[in-house]
Amino acid sequence: MAKVEYSAVGRRKKAVARVRLVAGDGKITINKRDIDNYFGLETLKMTVRQPLVLTNNGKFDVLVNVNGGGLTGQAGAIRHGISRALVKSDPDLRPALKKAGFLTRDPRMKERKKYGLKAARRAPQFSKR
Repeated sequence: MAKVEYSAVGRRKKAVARVRLVAGDGKITINKRDIDNYFGLETLKMTVRQPLVLTNNGKFDVLVNVNGGGLTGQAGAIRHGISRALVKSDPDLRPALKKAGFLTRDPRMKERKKYGLKAARRAPQFSKR
């Protein structure tokens, strides 16, 4: 029998997450490490689990390969990828995930530095004399 597997790509800022959902008991593995070893903050673990909790899906093992960006961006990218893969597994989940905003790619990116400024918007200190 063919092994059922759903894959999707999630992105946020500079982070790209390649997510695979495989039949299992709900274990989440990120870059060959357990989620508890990969993310230190509980909020990031919660972010990753949000789509699974919303859809009451504990029947999939989540295998993730993520790179780029920081930990927060990676957590958002993983959430996006899991949501997309869940929709592939069951299209009836789409309205709930869409309403929660998990299927929308967050467009916010780092603003580029402009010449004459110290950062994107930070101007040099003003002095009257």
